[in-house]
Amino acid sequence: MTDAVYTGTSLLAIDVGNTSTRAFLFDDVDGSYRLIALGVAHTTLAPPFRDASEGVQSALEQVQEMTGRTLFHVDVGVISPPDREGNGVDTVVVTLSAGEPLCAVAVGLLEDISLESAQNLLATTYAKILGTIGMNDRRKLEERLDVILQARPDLIVIAGGTENGASKSVSKLVESIGLACYLLPETQRPLILFAGNSGVAEEMQTDLGSITTINIAPNVRPTLEGEHLSPAQGRLREVYRLIRTRDNAPIQELNNWSSGRMMPATQGFARIIRFFSKLYSPNKGVLGIDLGAGSTTVAAAFGGTLTHRVYPDLGLGSVLPQLLTHVKPNDIARWVSAPTSPSVIHAYIQYKSAYPNSLPMSDEEMEIEQALAREIMRTAIRLTQPYFPANAAHSGKFLPWFEPIIASGSVLTNAPSRAHSLLMLLDGLEITGITKLVLDQFNLVSSLGASAELNPLMSVQLMDSEALVKLATVIAPISSARAGTPILRLRVTYESGEEKKMEITQGSLEKIPLAPGENVKLSLQPLNRVDIGMGRPGLGGGLSVKLAGELGLVIDARGRPLRLPNDPAQRQELFHQWLKVLES
Repeated sequence: MTDAVYTGTSLLAIDVGNTSTRAFLFDDVDGSYRLIALGVAHTTLAPPFRDASEGVQSALEQVQEMTGRTLFHVDVGVISPPDREGNGVDTVVVTLSAGEPLCAVAVGLLEDISLESAQNLLATTYAKILGTIGMNDRRKLEERLDVILQARPDLIVIAGGTENGASKSVSKLVESIGLACYLLPETQRPLILFAGNSGVAEEMQTDLGSITTINIAPNVRPTLEGEHLSPAQGRLREVYRLIRTRDNAPIQELNNWSSGRMMPATQGFARIIRFFSKLYSPNKGVLGIDLGAGSTTVAAAFGGTLTHRVYPDLGLGSVLPQLLTHVKPNDIARWVSAPTSPSVIHAYIQYKSAYPNSLPMSDEEMEIEQALAREIMRTAIRLTQPYFPANAAHSGKFLPWFEPIIASGSVLTNAPSRAHSLLMLLDGLEITGITKLVLDQFNLVSSLGASAELNPLMSVQLMDSEALVKLATVIAPISSARAGTPILRLRVTYESGEEKKMEITQGSLEKIPLAPGENVKLSLQPLNRVDIGMGRPGLGGGLSVKLAGELGLVIDARGRPLRLPNDPAQRQELFHQWLKVLES
């Protein structure tokens, strides 16, 4: 990888997703960085093109047409640095999520320690774990070998041995790994990432380096009590890049344009979440969810401590049928206003997985797609919650307190209205406490994360610009009271001095519209030990709300957990009522 120092002002970010390829041009305008132009094209990595450069070229041509600026030539690629005529850009970054997830095998000494850490490391990138091997499993040697021989993985991650700890056990385990790799054809041998006891790293390099490519990463489990994934993620990123560029000339060219810095989009997304968690209240975390076609990313950070999980079986594209391994068709159908049979849900899932770029053609299809998005988010959050830090501020089993919450994904950004986007997020995440919801309307957060490595000021300025939509400020009380019971009293004081008093009842969804840029002061008084995230159940207080968002202030008192009526007619009435409130 080439070390680079950012010296210019213009930056071109290219993001190649499973269904869409985007090109963003950023530059300095009057002392502040701005998004100058955006081009979007269908990704062409899959058949019939099998060449990502077609989609990239189409997106770049759109940017050129918008700006009148020549950015690339077909024969030489992106012009960087700029030429004497002013064509080109100073710097290029590339993020990638397109393609099948890496096939991986996780290896560790102890199942609930180092092996678990190896799996957790793989969960931070686009990887599908096809098998695991542990020192304490009871399989025979040939059975362990078969795990690798049958999986034929792209990557094997090996963890094991605390620092200055076990060495002989690690060496013995690695012997079988080396034998399995040797038995595979040379062109099909996996790359190996060793993230165990650094005391045996040199031995690993000697024993395995003659068989296949091995990369050494910092120990992910330096002590029995402590897991440290972040130091190894840089090496994992390099391995991902090596595998993706292997025998794929167009992807290799993209990597060359970025001076060897091509990054998995999910790592760029997580980097932004982690960075912002250091800037906001230490009493809350920052949450990000990226709902894509090929995977869903959940990134949550508390004071810089990151929880990052990628779910390659949760997405609104070709992997969509795998959602049914987590939920039932009726779980999806409950979010559709009209009665919908499981067969209709199955049919739409099969169609959408075959044609990921297709758009809903009717209100029913739109509701089914949004229902799928809700269940994907709910599943991803449910699977991630066990990995949140034990000291994360929260109320019981519910989502911890987060502010802000950043959401990305075309199903959210291309919804018919902002009210649809907000309702999907409220239903899919079951937000708690007081927070602000931010919508990544151009799906550029991953690119800003990749850009932050070179120009952190630009990323900060863009994250605080109109490129991201401040959707709403949400108050979501946690209460198990009966429907209709008063649970919160609030007073809104406007800049004019006018006051508005409200009593919020259990089961309701309320909205207080605010003019753009209007600031208000809130006085909140929870009733009957209702928890609104201000320190403890029943505790209220004052709150200044600045730039609440396009939809103003929203109070979601529908209950946690959110329970829908069994009667389809009642559900239909509620859905229309909730949407009407948010659109008012």
